Amino acid sequence: MDLKVADNRRLLELNEMEEFRAQEYENAKLYKEKTKGWHDKRIMPQQFEPRQQVLLFNSRLKMFSGKLKSHWSSPFDVTKVYPHRVVDIKDMQTWVIFKVNGQCLKNYWGAHVNRDKQSIDLRDV
Repeated sequence: MDLKVADNRRLLELNEMEEFRAQEYENAKLYKEKTKGWHDKRIMPQQFEPRQQVLLFNSRLKMFSGKLKSHWSSPFDVTKVYPHRVVDIKDMQTWVIFKVNGQCLKNYWGAHVNRDKQSIDLRDV
C-alpha cells in the first residue's frame, strides 16, 4: 500500500464530492426559482374597497385543537384602504375600527353563519 497513491485518491474523491455538492446547490436554486415563478403566476391580487365585507383570519385558533373549527372570523366592513396592503376594518357588533394586514383578509360573499350551534341533525336537512 502506497501512501502517496492513497493520498492522491482521497484528494480526488474530496474534489468530486465538492463538485457534486456545488452541482446539487445549483439544482436546488433552479428548482426554487422555478416553483416560485409557478406560484407567483397563480396568485390573484386582492383589491379591497371601502364598504366591502371581508373575513379576518384568526391565527389564535391554531393553538387549540378543533379540526372543524373555522379559522375565519365573522364579516367586517372595510372602512379605509392604505398603501402596502394595510386595511382599516370595522367590527359589525362592537363598531371598533382597527388596522390589519391585507394578507389576513379575504372577500366575504355569503350570508351570516350561526356559529353557536354545536351539532347538526341530518334529519332536519
